[in-house]
Amino acid sequence: MRIAIAGASGRMGRMLIDAVLAAKDLTLAVALDRPGSAAIGQDAGAPSGISTGVLISDNIEELAQADCLIDFTRPEGTLAHLDACVRHGTKIVIGTTGFDAAGHAAIHAASEKIAVVFAPNMSVGVNATLRLLEMAAKLLNEGYDTEIFEAHHRHKVDAPSGTAIGMGRVIAEARGQKLEDVAVWTRYGETGPRQDGTIGFSVVRGGDIVGDHTVYFCGTGERIEISHRSSSRAGYAEGSVRAARFLGQHERGLFNMQDVLAI
Repeated sequence: MRIAIAGASGRMGRMLIDAVLAAKDLTLAVALDRPGSAAIGQDAGAPSGISTGVLISDNIEELAQADCLIDFTRPEGTLAHLDACVRHGTKIVIGTTGFDAAGHAAIHAASEKIAVVFAPNMSVGVNATLRLLEMAAKLLNEGYDTEIFEAHHRHKVDAPSGTAIGMGRVIAEARGQKLEDVAVWTRYGETGPRQDGTIGFSVVRGGDIVGDHTVYFCGTGERIEISHRSSSRAGYAEGSVRAARFLGQHERGLFNMQDVLAI
């Protein structure tokens, strides 16, 4: 399977390239980066000391040479890549977060023509955590207040993280709610007592934190915490590779990591 990587010079991009190069059933075919990047023209494997013969390019039409693109960039870049994927019949794994309603609609529309895996977090561990949260939300539906805490590195530009929002959505849906109706995104000043059934979010941005998420179910006399902490981006890369393999079995449709992992 021929794989393209977007954001090839970034931290996640380099991790994805290494994961593809380590997979015997995958071939690195295309490495893309933003126009003006100092990495344009360099071998995609150079940061790892590997000669791949694939040069980093800013020409998205090279996606015609790939079976599947893995993209963890920014919403505007991902949507441009998505358009090219539709033109060339290239499948896509989207790990980018921070899309607005129009971006989500574009992804849904593209999935009618190509196969798409779109998930707020590609980690196998995070997706196992989501299933645990679904179970906990149903069991702790009454008498427990729910709070979601997340922390990421200082360079992350969207908040709360896509994973935290995904956790909130799983909990709300397990309780028959819509997250938009019960989410409390910020607190400041005289907020008054907490309203029953709401889901609060707290955010930290600093240093080089890869990604920490904890959901608190706070009851009377007890507190249940379900946490996932990432010490490396390797888990995201491995999950993305599994998602690309999954798409090899599908021509079109919109899938998430729960589909990929069959959970």
